[in-house]
Amino acid sequence: MPSLRREFHFIFGLREQTEPLHVLHYLCLASCIAVNRPDAVNFHYRNEPFGPWWERIRPALTLHRVADVTPDYAPQRYADHAEGRFIAAQGLGYAHEADFLRMDILLRHGGVYADMDSLFVQRYPDAWFEAPFVIGEEDSPVIPGEILQPSLCNAVMFAQPGAAFAQRWRERMPQVFDGRWAEHSCREAGRLWRADPTSLRVLPSAYFYRYGSTIAGLRALLEETDTPRAEDLYSVHLWAHLWWQQDRVDFSRVHADQIDETWLRERNCTLARLARQFLD
Repeated sequence: MPSLRREFHFIFGLREQTEPLHVLHYLCLASCIAVNRPDAVNFHYRNEPFGPWWERIRPALTLHRVADVTPDYAPQRYADHAEGRFIAAQGLGYAHEADFLRMDILLRHGGVYADMDSLFVQRYPDAWFEAPFVIGEEDSPVIPGEILQPSLCNAVMFAQPGAAFAQRWRERMPQVFDGRWAEHSCREAGRLWRADPTSLRVLPSAYFYRYGSTIAGLRALLEETDTPRAEDLYSVHLWAHLWWQQDRVDFSRVHADQIDETWLRERNCTLARLARQFLD
Protein backbone atom coordinates (compact mmCIF):
# COMPACT_ATOMS: atom_id res chain seq x y z
CA MET A 1 0.00 0.00 0.00
CA PRO A 2 1.37 3.49 -0.83
CA SER A 3 2.65 5.49 2.14
CA LEU A 4 0.08 7.90 3.51
CA ARG A 5 0.94 11.57 3.09
CA ARG A 6 -1.78 14.16 3.63
CA GLU A 7 -0.66 16.68 1.03
CA PHE A 8 -2.93 19.32 -0.53
CA HIS A 9 -2.58 21.39 -3.71
CA PHE A 10 -4.28 24.67 -4.60
CA ILE A 11 -3.99 26.81 -7.75
CA PHE A 12 -4.49 30.56 -7.72
CA GLY A 13 -3.31 33.73 -9.40
CA LEU A 14 -3.19 32.57 -13.01
CA ARG A 15 -4.44 36.08 -13.81
CA GLU A 16 -2.84 39.33 -12.66
CA GLN A 17 -3.87 40.13 -9.09
CA THR A 18 -5.41 43.60 -8.83
CA GLU A 19 -7.22 43.24 -5.49
CA PRO A 20 -6.09 41.90 -2.10
CA LEU A 21 -6.71 38.25 -1.32
CA HIS A 22 -10.36 37.85 -0.38
CA VAL A 23 -11.32 36.58 3.05
CA LEU A 24 -13.07 33.57 1.47
CA HIS A 25 -9.84 32.51 -0.23
CA TYR A 26 -8.05 32.87 3.09
CA LEU A 27 -10.73 30.73 4.74
CA CYS A 28 -10.31 28.03 2.13
CA LEU A 29 -6.68 27.59 3.13
CA ALA A 30 -7.21 28.20 6.85
CA SER A 31 -10.06 25.69 7.08
CA CYS A 32 -8.01 23.09 5.19
CA ILE A 33 -5.17 23.48 7.69
CA ALA A 34 -7.42 23.49 10.75
CA VAL A 35 -9.61 20.55 9.73
CA ASN A 36 -7.26 18.26 7.80
CA ARG A 37 -3.94 18.95 9.58
CA PRO A 38 -2.04 18.35 6.33
CA ASP A 39 1.61 17.43 5.97
CA ALA A 40 1.92 20.16 3.33
CA VAL A 41 -0.25 22.79 1.67
CA ASN A 42 1.16 23.52 -1.78
CA PHE A 43 0.10 26.82 -3.31
CA HIS A 44 0.67 26.94 -7.08
CA TYR A 45 0.53 30.47 -8.51
CA ARG A 46 1.63 32.60 -11.42
CA ASN A 47 0.88 35.98 -9.84
CA GLU A 48 1.36 36.05 -6.08
CA PRO A 49 -1.56 37.39 -4.03
CA PHE A 50 -1.18 40.32 -1.65
CA GLY A 51 -3.00 41.97 1.23
CA PRO A 52 -3.52 41.32 4.96
CA TRP A 53 -5.26 37.96 4.57
CA TRP A 54 -2.43 36.75 2.35
CA GLU A 55 0.24 37.86 4.80
CA ARG A 56 -1.61 36.00 7.52
CA ILE A 57 -1.77 32.65 5.68
CA ARG A 58 1.40 32.79 3.55
CA PRO A 59 3.80 31.37 6.21
CA ALA A 60 1.74 28.16 6.39
CA LEU A 61 2.05 27.46 2.64
CA THR A 62 4.67 25.96 0.35
CA LEU A 63 4.78 28.23 -2.71
CA HIS A 64 5.32 27.02 -6.27
CA ARG A 65 5.37 29.40 -9.22
CA VAL A 66 3.90 27.84 -12.37
CA ALA A 67 5.02 28.40 -15.94
CA ASP A 68 3.56 31.16 -18.07
CA VAL A 69 2.06 28.61 -20.48
CA THR A 70 0.12 25.48 -19.53
CA PRO A 71 0.47 22.59 -22.04
CA ASP A 72 -2.62 21.79 -24.14
CA TYR A 73 -4.75 24.71 -22.91
CA ALA A 74 -6.13 26.18 -26.16
CA PRO A 75 -8.16 29.35 -25.50
CA GLN A 76 -8.66 29.96 -29.21
CA ARG A 77 -11.37 27.27 -29.09
CA TYR A 78 -13.70 29.61 -27.20
CA ALA A 79 -14.61 31.16 -30.53
CA ASP A 80 -16.25 27.92 -31.67
CA HIS A 81 -19.27 28.03 -29.33
CA ALA A 82 -21.59 30.64 -27.86
CA GLU A 83 -20.83 29.14 -24.45
CA GLY A 84 -17.12 29.53 -25.07
CA ARG A 85 -17.53 33.12 -26.18
CA PHE A 86 -19.43 33.83 -22.96
CA ILE A 87 -16.64 32.22 -20.90
CA ALA A 88 -14.04 34.36 -22.66
CA ALA A 89 -16.10 37.53 -22.24
CA GLN A 90 -16.48 36.84 -18.51
CA GLY A 91 -12.74 36.29 -18.12
CA LEU A 92 -13.21 32.74 -16.83
CA GLY A 93 -10.61 31.06 -19.02
CA TYR A 94 -8.24 30.76 -16.04
CA ALA A 95 -10.53 28.02 -14.68
CA HIS A 96 -9.97 25.92 -17.80
CA GLU A 97 -6.24 26.49 -17.68
CA ALA A 98 -6.35 25.27 -14.08
CA ASP A 99 -8.20 22.14 -15.24
CA PHE A 100 -5.12 21.08 -17.19
CA LEU A 101 -2.65 22.26 -14.58
CA ARG A 102 -4.31 20.42 -11.68
CA MET A 103 -4.11 17.10 -13.52
CA ASP A 104 -0.42 17.59 -14.25
CA ILE A 105 0.24 18.41 -10.57
CA LEU A 106 -1.62 15.36 -9.29
CA LEU A 107 0.02 13.03 -11.80
CA ARG A 108 3.44 14.29 -10.81
CA HIS A 109 3.06 14.66 -7.03
CA GLY A 110 -0.14 12.95 -5.90
CA GLY A 111 -2.20 14.16 -2.96
CA VAL A 112 -5.40 16.19 -2.97
CA TYR A 113 -6.31 18.98 -5.33
CA ALA A 114 -9.04 21.39 -4.20
CA ASP A 115 -10.43 24.57 -5.73
CA MET A 116 -9.81 27.83 -3.89
CA ASP A 117 -13.54 28.35 -3.44
CA SER A 118 -13.74 25.39 -1.06
CA LEU A 119 -14.50 25.41 2.65
CA PHE A 120 -13.38 22.40 4.65
CA VAL A 121 -15.73 21.14 7.34
CA GLN A 122 -14.70 17.62 8.35
CA ARG A 123 -11.36 15.81 8.15
CA TYR A 124 -10.95 13.75 5.00
CA PRO A 125 -10.55 10.03 5.88
CA ASP A 126 -7.17 8.37 5.44
CA ALA A 127 -8.68 5.78 3.09
CA TRP A 128 -9.29 8.45 0.46
CA PHE A 129 -5.57 9.28 0.40
CA GLU A 130 -4.64 5.61 0.03
CA ALA A 131 -6.81 4.89 -3.03
CA PRO A 132 -5.34 5.32 -6.55
CA PHE A 133 -7.93 7.94 -7.53
CA VAL A 134 -10.95 9.41 -5.70
CA ILE A 135 -13.43 12.02 -6.90
CA GLY A 136 -16.94 13.15 -6.01
CA GLU A 137 -20.05 12.92 -8.13
CA GLU A 138 -22.01 16.11 -8.77
CA ASP A 139 -25.60 16.59 -9.84
CA SER A 140 -25.58 16.21 -13.60
CA PRO A 141 -26.35 19.41 -15.51
CA VAL A 142 -29.56 19.39 -17.50
CA ILE A 143 -28.84 20.10 -21.18
CA PRO A 144 -31.97 20.49 -23.31
CA GLY A 145 -32.32 17.71 -25.86
CA GLU A 146 -29.58 15.54 -24.33
CA ILE A 147 -29.77 12.41 -22.16
CA LEU A 148 -28.75 13.03 -18.55
CA GLN A 149 -25.17 11.82 -18.09
CA PRO A 150 -23.15 11.23 -14.88
CA SER A 151 -20.73 14.02 -14.03
CA LEU A 152 -17.65 13.90 -11.77
CA CYS A 153 -16.59 17.28 -10.41
CA ASN A 154 -12.87 18.05 -10.48
CA ALA A 155 -13.08 20.66 -7.68
CA VAL A 156 -11.82 18.00 -5.22
CA MET A 157 -9.68 15.05 -6.33
CA PHE A 158 -7.39 12.56 -4.59
CA ALA A 159 -4.69 10.76 -6.56
CA GLN A 160 -1.57 8.68 -6.22
CA PRO A 161 1.29 9.87 -8.49
CA GLY A 162 0.78 8.52 -11.99
CA ALA A 163 -2.72 7.16 -11.23
CA ALA A 164 -4.03 5.30 -14.30
CA PHE A 165 -7.44 7.00 -14.32
CA ALA A 166 -5.85 10.44 -14.05
CA GLN A 167 -3.45 9.57 -16.86
CA ARG A 168 -6.25 8.48 -19.21
CA TRP A 169 -8.27 11.56 -18.37
CA ARG A 170 -5.34 13.91 -18.97
CA GLU A 171 -4.61 12.27 -22.32
CA ARG A 172 -8.22 12.80 -23.40
CA MET A 173 -8.56 16.41 -22.26
CA PRO A 174 -6.86 18.18 -25.21
CA GLN A 175 -8.84 16.02 -27.63
CA VAL A 176 -12.26 16.93 -26.19
CA PHE A 177 -11.63 20.50 -24.99
CA ASP A 178 -13.87 22.54 -27.25
CA GLY A 179 -14.32 25.78 -25.31
CA ARG A 180 -17.42 24.69 -23.43
CA TRP A 181 -17.38 24.72 -19.63
CA ALA A 182 -17.15 21.05 -18.65
CA GLU A 183 -16.84 18.89 -21.76
CA HIS A 184 -13.16 18.12 -21.10
CA SER A 185 -13.42 17.99 -17.32
CA CYS A 186 -16.48 16.78 -15.43
CA ARG A 187 -18.32 15.27 -18.40
CA GLU A 188 -15.24 13.51 -19.78
CA ALA A 189 -14.53 12.07 -16.33
CA GLY A 190 -18.08 10.75 -16.27
CA ARG A 191 -17.58 9.05 -19.63
CA LEU A 192 -14.35 7.42 -18.47
CA TRP A 193 -16.06 6.28 -15.28
CA ARG A 194 -18.75 4.50 -17.27
CA ALA A 195 -16.11 2.83 -19.43
CA ASP A 196 -14.01 1.59 -16.48
CA PRO A 197 -15.81 1.93 -13.13
CA THR A 198 -13.20 -0.10 -11.22
CA SER A 199 -10.33 2.33 -11.87
CA LEU A 200 -11.48 4.95 -9.36
CA ARG A 201 -13.58 5.52 -6.27
CA VAL A 202 -16.54 7.86 -6.65
CA LEU A 203 -17.95 9.55 -3.54
CA PRO A 204 -21.54 10.78 -3.07
CA SER A 205 -22.29 14.36 -4.11
CA ALA A 206 -23.36 15.24 -0.55
CA TYR A 207 -19.77 14.96 0.69
CA PHE A 208 -18.46 17.93 -1.35
CA TYR A 209 -21.39 19.34 -3.37
CA ARG A 210 -24.40 19.37 -1.07
CA TYR A 211 -25.13 22.90 -2.28
CA GLY A 212 -25.29 22.52 -6.04
CA SER A 213 -24.57 24.93 -8.87
CA THR A 214 -28.23 25.99 -9.09
CA ILE A 215 -30.27 28.93 -7.87
CA ALA A 216 -31.71 26.74 -5.10
CA GLY A 217 -28.30 25.41 -4.11
CA LEU A 218 -26.67 28.83 -3.90
CA ARG A 219 -29.67 30.27 -2.07
CA ALA A 220 -29.33 27.55 0.58
CA LEU A 221 -25.62 28.35 0.91
CA LEU A 222 -25.51 32.15 0.68
CA GLU A 223 -28.93 33.37 1.81
CA GLU A 224 -30.62 30.67 3.90
CA THR A 225 -29.68 28.40 6.80
CA ASP A 226 -29.24 24.69 6.26
CA THR A 227 -28.24 22.11 8.87
CA PRO A 228 -26.77 19.04 7.17
CA ARG A 229 -25.93 15.81 8.95
CA ALA A 230 -22.38 16.23 10.21
CA GLU A 231 -21.28 12.82 8.91
CA ASP A 232 -22.36 13.68 5.34
CA LEU A 233 -20.48 16.95 4.83
CA TYR A 234 -16.71 17.02 4.41
CA SER A 235 -16.23 20.22 2.42
CA VAL A 236 -18.34 22.78 0.60
CA HIS A 237 -17.77 24.00 -2.93
CA LEU A 238 -18.88 27.62 -3.35
CA TRP A 239 -19.25 27.75 -7.17
CA ALA A 240 -17.84 31.27 -6.92
CA HIS A 241 -17.73 31.85 -10.68
CA LEU A 242 -21.55 31.92 -10.69
CA TRP A 243 -21.99 34.79 -8.21
CA TRP A 244 -18.65 36.41 -7.37
CA GLN A 245 -19.00 39.49 -9.58
CA GLN A 246 -21.46 42.22 -8.61
CA ASP A 247 -23.17 42.15 -12.01
CA ARG A 248 -23.67 38.36 -11.94
CA VAL A 249 -27.16 38.20 -10.43
CA ASP A 250 -28.65 35.27 -12.36
CA PHE A 251 -27.84 32.80 -9.56
CA SER A 252 -27.75 34.89 -6.38
CA ARG A 253 -28.19 38.40 -5.06
CA VAL A 254 -25.04 37.94 -2.98
CA HIS A 255 -21.67 38.92 -4.43
CA ALA A 256 -18.09 38.88 -3.16
CA ASP A 257 -17.87 42.60 -2.42
CA GLN A 258 -20.55 42.15 0.25
CA ILE A 259 -18.67 39.42 2.09
CA ASP A 260 -16.13 40.57 4.64
CA GLU A 261 -15.24 39.61 8.20
CA THR A 262 -18.28 41.42 9.62
CA TRP A 263 -20.63 39.71 7.16
CA LEU A 264 -19.24 36.31 8.10
CA ARG A 265 -19.50 36.96 11.84
CA GLU A 266 -23.01 38.42 11.79
CA ARG A 267 -24.95 36.69 9.02
CA ASN A 268 -27.03 33.63 9.81
CA CYS A 269 -26.71 31.91 6.41
CA THR A 270 -25.12 28.49 5.91
CA LEU A 271 -21.82 29.81 4.55
CA ALA A 272 -21.29 32.29 7.40
CA ARG A 273 -22.16 29.73 10.06
CA LEU A 274 -19.72 27.19 8.65
CA ALA A 275 -16.91 29.67 7.95
CA ARG A 276 -16.75 32.01 10.93
CA GLN A 277 -15.04 29.48 13.21
CA PHE A 278 -11.92 29.69 11.02
CA LEU A 279 -11.55 33.48 11.23
CA ASP A 280 -9.75 33.14 14.55
